[in-house]
Formats: sequence, C-alpha cells, structure tokens
Amino acid sequence: MSCEDAIAAPPPSAWPDTIHLDGQAGTLELVWDGRHAVLSHRALRRSCRCSVCENTRRALDVVLPVADDVRLLKIEPLGPAAMHLVFSDGHERGIYPWTYLKQMAFGPATGGLPESLTKGWRDE
Repeated sequence: MSCEDAIAAPPPSAWPDTIHLDGQAGTLELVWDGRHAVLSHRALRRSCRCSVCENTRRALDVVLPVADDVRLLKIEPLGPAAMHLVFSDGHERGIYPWTYLKQMAFGPATGGLPESLTKGWRDE
C-alpha cells in the first residue's frame, strides 16, 4: 500500500453508516464501513450491559433467559459513542456502546454469540 492509498482511505468509524430496526424479523441491521451485520433482538437483550443484567450473569455464571419473541421497540442515540435500547419485555436500562455492538457483530463467535458477551462484559 502506498502512502497515497493510506491517506485516501477513510478511517473506520465508531458510528455505523446504517442502522435499520426490523421489528417483524426481530433484527437490528448495522453497516460499518461497508460491512453488514444482523443482530437478533434476543441476542441484544441477552447481552445487556446494565448493572442488573451484568451482576446476574456474573453471580450465576449463566446466560440470561430471554423469551424468543422479545422485540427491540426503540433506539435512542446517546451522543457519539453509544445507543440506548428499549425492549418489549419492559427492559430499558441497557446502554450499548458502538464498540460493543461492533464486537458483537464482527467479533469471534461461538454458537452465534461470543460467550464473553452473553455472560458479561469484561474489559480485562
């Protein structure tokens, strides 16, 4: 790669280029720098980072039970770094940083969702 190519290439962004909520399919579609990802509402709910969900996952060392038909009802951007998600089961405490969503979308996965995400967010 030449110096000119490096300068011309846009840097990867934290904020997705496209966000599409598909309530009927139960998916959240995200596009970052041309890479397309589809996350299920259930996977997002199971991976909530709020203190209640985190503490439960860590204390019990289990994946949280979430109904198959849970739906994401609302997306609220939280500045340039995250979004807040509201779910049909009444849960509306989760803040999802773009870096976390990007890791869910493109990180190494086991059984469709990285174990570290379903059992709890760990920064170490």
